[in-house]
Amino acid sequence: MAEASEKTPYQVLARKYRPQNFDDLIGHGAMVKTLRNAFATGRIAHAYVLTGVRGVGKTTTARILARALNYVGPNGEDNGPTIDLSVEGRHCRAIAESRHPDVFEMDAASRTGVGDIRELIEGVRYAPVEARYKVYIIDEVHMLSTAAFNALLKTLEEPPPHVKFIFATTEIRKLPVTVLSRCQRFDLRRIEIETLADHLQSIVEKEDALVERGGLFMIARAAEGSVRDALSILDQALIQRTSADETVSAEMIRGMLGLADRSQTWDLFEAALKGDAKAALEQFRSQYDSGADPAVILRDLLQIAHLLTRVKAAGADAATHGAAGEADAARARDMAGALAMNTLTRAWSLLMKGLLETQTAPDPVAAGEIALIRLAYAADLPTPDEALKMLSGEGEMSSPPRAPRPSRGSSAPQAAFSEPTAAYQSPAAAHTPSGPKIESFLDVVRLADLKRDAKLKVELESYVHLISFERGRIELRMHDRAPGDLAGRLMQRLKEWTGRQWIVSINAQGAGSDTLRDVRAAEVLAHPLVKKAMEIFPGAEIIAIRDKNPRDEATGDIAASAHEEAEEESDEP
Repeated sequence: MAEASEKTPYQVLARKYRPQNFDDLIGHGAMVKTLRNAFATGRIAHAYVLTGVRGVGKTTTARILARALNYVGPNGEDNGPTIDLSVEGRHCRAIAESRHPDVFEMDAASRTGVGDIRELIEGVRYAPVEARYKVYIIDEVHMLSTAAFNALLKTLEEPPPHVKFIFATTEIRKLPVTVLSRCQRFDLRRIEIETLADHLQSIVEKEDALVERGGLFMIARAAEGSVRDALSILDQALIQRTSADETVSAEMIRGMLGLADRSQTWDLFEAALKGDAKAALEQFRSQYDSGADPAVILRDLLQIAHLLTRVKAAGADAATHGAAGEADAARARDMAGALAMNTLTRAWSLLMKGLLETQTAPDPVAAGEIALIRLAYAADLPTPDEALKMLSGEGEMSSPPRAPRPSRGSSAPQAAFSEPTAAYQSPAAAHTPSGPKIESFLDVVRLADLKRDAKLKVELESYVHLISFERGRIELRMHDRAPGDLAGRLMQRLKEWTGRQWIVSINAQGAGSDTLRDVRAAEVLAHPLVKKAMEIFPGAEIIAIRDKNPRDEATGDIAASAHEEAEEESDEP
């Protein structure tokens, strides 16, 4: 028991392999080069700001920089600041362990007030106790209050020669410009997938462990460029072994992370774009049964869509971008040439919508399957520009769209997906619309009334001079007092109500017919009873015309109010 208590506690990989000098930093060659030149020429800034995503090495870099500023050889030789830290100096260990009296680390997330900054400023006046410089490392500096930043500005602009500031933040845009202008800025980028996988491989070898290369790429991809996240996941992966000599397989890591098989994801994407809904659903269900999260599957499909689109736009060299591994790059080059750009962009839109629905749906599996069905169904649909031409009557597709192709030996999918394609046929081929039958402008007004959009109904009656009408296209002249958005709202409502695109054009020079309101007023004036009333009451005016029996009280009140507003506007000079 005594031996167990004295045993050194386990240190996680993220701490064990934390970089100790600039040579240990990976993926930040530009920053190291700049600092090397600055130290060599003696042009050392008084303030630095390090920015980047979590786990990319901001705090670690700040500590290494503090060591470089205060480096003194192990035997006391002092040759000034240097970035050559291969030999541990007198102050190195204390700085690395955050216990040096002249290197102050402050967490701005917990000390945000102006009082904390004033305390810091008070200490700036005094010379360092042991080291060459007093170094103030402020982590998450963007959390400081406005008053705290203002209190720091003067000291930051003209600090004593023995003081250096190093700021670290994940939200560089939240820093005041006045602070940024006083600092030398370094952007620590995400580590590339290949570079991060190689780094993990070196650590696995140091740990005398065995991990499949494909599994390391999965970890690197899941870490999203964060070294700390990657090491934490690797730590978890090594626990999956039942013995020290067991190899951690990619399958183990996939199950641990809840990921889908990458090759199967490519097959799933390919099946969906071919319109094979049955195969796509089977592969989706297979991956889900293996432990993959539906949202993760769709996110992987989005990555593939992005990769293929990038390769299509920028060439084969772009296949190595982002989260693409070696196998992904090879397959992307082969597939991108066979797909059209509009197909890829449409796939991205559909998958993005499906991912959002999957993340919020009560049944994520069902939402994911619906997203794949949409993608498969859209495989043979016309492009947006083709659809617009079809709906506007300017052209039609050379051949009618086809339903997604089912797998051999199955006729059920064909029956399931063939019917909706009628909505995308040309107007000449589809005489029976899926929505309400509209043969005239009066039908449009009646439809607005039926949908209980009283405001639109009254505006159409009062402000529209009809020039021409045909199915899918309306040309009109607007009354001077017509709302500016009337045409846009009319197109939007017609699309919602009829399920097809309408084009509403405005011709300010066209004559057009009388408004329906004027026509109705003329009809009322021609009525024998109205004529008789006007004879009995000479000089009388008709102020408003209302339906005797509106469908219901609410609709009647709204319509009456709208009519009154139109009447008042028309009487204005």
